[in-house]
Amino acid sequence: MTAQRTPRPPGRPGRPARSPAGPADARDSATVADDASAPRRPHDDYTGGVYGSMLAASVIVGAGTLGSFPRLELVLLLLLTGVVFWIAHVHAHLFGARLAQRPPDRAVVRRVCREEWTIVKAAVPPAVAVGVGPVLGLGVQGGQWFALSVAVAGQVGWSVAAARQAGAPGRLLVLSALVNLVLGLVILASKLWLKH
Repeated sequence: MTAQRTPRPPGRPGRPARSPAGPADARDSATVADDASAPRRPHDDYTGGVYGSMLAASVIVGAGTLGSFPRLELVLLLLLTGVVFWIAHVHAHLFGARLAQRPPDRAVVRRVCREEWTIVKAAVPPAVAVGVGPVLGLGVQGGQWFALSVAVAGQVGWSVAAARQAGAPGRLLVLSALVNLVLGLVILASKLWLKH
């Protein structure tokens, strides 16, 4: 006589039953779940600000000589580059791995657009710096240097804000600021080098 096996209950009370495929299958279904259940990034993702500031500094260095209205053209170039890179980041975030699972809904699109908006926000202070250059008595070159300094200061500020938001201790805040300051100085040095 063979011993009869009693069937196991499908799952513990209050927990969903596990599929025979195991944990990997559970992970796949978790990735398909709506982003509303996933942990959300804060409304201001300051790391996008670091990236946006570095992008603005690079645009200023690369701008060189512009056309008949150099200040206006540089302001537009800074803002438009920020918007284009914001769209690229939103697109990459929404349509990368997520599209393979299912198309995002409107709420997810709005949330990602809001989270990545700091890239554009970081381009605004350098653009304003270019615009107020004449008020400060700065020529075109002086305005570019001023805007570049504002972009580097923004990069350092955004990096400290990102580290603080992540809960980093004081020494890591200082380290983050120093690393971004060095990166900004490299961009400044490249403008000096390209000028000669």
